[in-house]
Amino acid sequence: MVEANAADLELLVLAREAATRAHAPYSRFRVGAVAVADGQPFLGCNVENASFGLTACAERVAMWSAVAGGRRQISRLAVACVDAPPHAPTTSRMPCGACRQVMAELFAPDAIILVDGVGQFTIADLLPGAFGR
Repeated sequence: MVEANAADLELLVLAREAATRAHAPYSRFRVGAVAVADGQPFLGCNVENASFGLTACAERVAMWSAVAGGRRQISRLAVACVDAPPHAPTTSRMPCGACRQVMAELFAPDAIILVDGVGQFTIADLLPGAFGR
């Protein structure tokens, strides 16, 4: 695992804070995310719904917030699953496949994904052979 720098640690703190805003009455698994575009952070948290297909992941909320803010290329994303137990497998902290595909669409080629307690990745690491335009 690559050692996080001060700016990355700050992003992870923001992601953890964003997780406290999650609406997760069904899973009780709060997730926060911060997408960075043009140096500006855009926060997201998971928002669950009784109709599970309508649930939105924190990562997508953060990325969509960046798009709603007029940004088109995200350079960094930090994700924190504050309710993951310390002994939980790292896979329980990773972005889902749908989020990974949205990342492939919106991320700069050299964008970094920081996963709290796991490490840092590129989209090529997380989703090789992603659908393209």
